[in-house]
Amino acid sequence: MIMTSEWAFIIDEADQLSAMILSSEQAQKYRDAYREVYGDEELVQQINAFTKMKEQYEDVQRFGKYHPDYHTIMKKIREQKRALDLNERIANFKIAENEYQDLLDEVSLIIGKSVSEAVKVPMSNPFFSSGSSCGSGCGSGGSCSCSA
Repeated sequence: MIMTSEWAFIIDEADQLSAMILSSEQAQKYRDAYREVYGDEELVQQINAFTKMKEQYEDVQRFGKYHPDYHTIMKKIREQKRALDLNERIANFKIAENEYQDLLDEVSLIIGKSVSEAVKVPMSNPFFSSGSSCGSGCGSGGSCSCSA
């Protein structure tokens, strides 16, 4: 590919957009929430324990209720998940993560639609998938009937 002045301009604009996203309020909240969670050694240990339990849970899922530790592991995974979900720092981190993802989705949608209305832009939030109520299918192949 030959570098033209148009490509140089596009790359400069992309760099500026990237810098704007990284300096956004959502990005800063995400970084702060990340530091809050992963700066606490006890919380990191809880997350690691939950991750290990998830591996056991996936093993149990292969065999279902016939697995010898089915009830024990199912109970433990729920307890650990609830403990993490009720942790204020984890909750703040999830909220910050969702807000940052929404920002990225909005930017992707604007860029995609500036190229063509026919461009399909993957979205994590169906609210942004179209200007209408639900968009063009909520990822189910275009046959959505929800009324969000």
